[in-house]
Amino acid sequence: MNWDQIKGNWTQAKGKIQQQWGKLTDDDLDIVEGKREELIGKIQEKYGIAKEAAEKQVDDFCKKG
Repeated sequence: MNWDQIKGNWTQAKGKIQQQWGKLTDDDLDIVEGKREELIGKIQEKYGIAKEAAEKQVDDFCKKG
């Protein structure tokens, strides 16, 4: 799955994203609204990790589909 597919199916993707990153709230995901960079920023903020690590996690999530 690529990011365009995730963005296009954001409502369904939100559930999978919350399973992967449990610290993200519904409000966080409403703010993200399918924007990859916003998601990376929220993951950084909630988990206290570097941008590169958050980007890798998002890339791995997309590959896993």
